[in-house]
Amino acid sequence: MLELVLEVLGEFLLQVVGEALLELGFHSLAEPFRKPPNPWLAALGYALFGAIFGGLSLLAFPSNLVPQPWRLVNLVITPLAVGGIMVFMGAWRAKRGQSVLRIDRFSYGYLFALSLAFIRFQFAA
Repeated sequence: MLELVLEVLGEFLLQVVGEALLELGFHSLAEPFRKPPNPWLAALGYALFGAIFGGLSLLAFPSNLVPQPWRLVNLVITPLAVGGIMVFMGAWRAKRGQSVLRIDRFSYGYLFALSLAFIRFQFAA
């Protein structure tokens, strides 16, 4: 049972770290581009970035971190949890007067994490 908890926690942390790194990259690139993009194109971009990061994560972690019976539950629950974490990160940034990007909102954070989780769900051994 402890092994299952550690594996689910590992999958969750992989997605949180991935989004945090992506957010850091976007914050550094966002300054020159003040005009907000089309929300539908932004959603597509976050889905693509999530899928790309999911594919890259397979290079580092080719095996699924969650056992077979729990993989579908992980596909549903983990992106919801990561989306919630992104809401808290966005609120934390806003409270400190920092710029808040789209990924700091639930829907975009969820979409990124869902794309990443789906790629890992499909292709991890």
